[in-house]
Amino acid sequence: MRKIIEIIFNFLYPILRKWGLGSTFASYLSLAINLLILCVLAYGIYVLSRLILVTAMAIVAQKTKTRFDDLLVSNKTAKYIAYLIPLSFIYKSVPVILDRFEYWEGVFGKMVGIYIVMLLLWIVRTIFNALRDYLKLIPSYSDKPIDSFIQVIMIVLWAVGITVIISKLFDIDQKELLTILGAVSALIILIFRDTLLGFVASVQVSINDMVRIGDWITMDKFGADGDVIEINLATVKVRNFDNTTTTIPTYSLSSDSFHNWRGMLNSDGRRIKRHILIKTGSIRFLEDSELEDLKKIELISAYIDTRKLEIDDYNSTNKIDKSLAINGRNLTNFGLFRKYITQYLQNYPGLNREMVMLCRQLQSTSQGTPLEIYAFSHDKRFENYEYIMADIFDHIIASVRYFDLEIYELPSEKDSLGSEIQ
Repeated sequence: MRKIIEIIFNFLYPILRKWGLGSTFASYLSLAINLLILCVLAYGIYVLSRLILVTAMAIVAQKTKTRFDDLLVSNKTAKYIAYLIPLSFIYKSVPVILDRFEYWEGVFGKMVGIYIVMLLLWIVRTIFNALRDYLKLIPSYSDKPIDSFIQVIMIVLWAVGITVIISKLFDIDQKELLTILGAVSALIILIFRDTLLGFVASVQVSINDMVRIGDWITMDKFGADGDVIEINLATVKVRNFDNTTTTIPTYSLSSDSFHNWRGMLNSDGRRIKRHILIKTGSIRFLEDSELEDLKKIELISAYIDTRKLEIDDYNSTNKIDKSLAINGRNLTNFGLFRKYITQYLQNYPGLNREMVMLCRQLQSTSQGTPLEIYAFSHDKRFENYEYIMADIFDHIIASVRYFDLEIYELPSEKDSLGSEIQ
């Protein structure tokens, strides 16, 4: 390749000299023209190599059954490899073009060499990203910390790459550089501890996409509950919803626990998860006369008819003694109330019916039996979300008495005085 490069870039200077141009002027003019030729050739090589590599990899990905090559395509590995080919051509051409300019030959040679090292690291990164995504598709690796392993490997590779870059930049032997870095590492860690922790945390936050500017995060340890407005090496600034500002050390995001609400904001709904306590002693079986009254409630009228027929058919078929309500199958006021609330939620316009929607009974406690609503509101804005949740529970609390149920609450001072008078 070097002979071809010499033929391309060395033919011009002798011609200019034959035309009677001075040595200096001929050198600079040939340099300018050669640089222009180099740019055109490098761009042509890039376009051609990109077309060949990207097309070839796409065809291979379509023909093969494995998903790994598809992931290489999605991570644009071929595109970055295509950059490497013209860069290698430039790296070989610089010594020939700048043969009469030793200083600039060294400068441009180092710059191109550093760029090639960084590009190689980026290519390796795309390959490891494809490998990570591929392993996550395999069930046996789904619960393994693949991201952590890839990050450790990439940190080591970047450390090696930075060492190579520094050695090229300052013409230092790599062994000598490692010796020097080892000797001063303890002092560097001692002096720049917080900065280094912040740098490592910033890398982790960036790679893992843990926090972005504009994210709503909650971190109880620092009293933070609001939107991230700034992320830098040392700190993360959060504007709380009361318009105060909390400053969090960046490394705390990787060492401590916090909530990031981005997933909720990007989803189709915001979760409502709240319960009321039903007094356990108020839960009982329902009489037929009571069912007739409850059939006036439109949301459960058809349900009562259907369930009543099923229950009567079962009890008569199995000759159940209904002189005691406990025998056989029965409807309870609590079960019917849960069905009513379920129907009410299904008809409530502010809830997302495509997501989980439950009215469920939780484990009984000393304060009563919890009835929990688990659903998702369409509107995720704070004030509208709170209004929807309050509106639902206003209705639930007001509906309890129609089913002869009671909500548990601690007695007030007025209740205590009333009981003493009686």
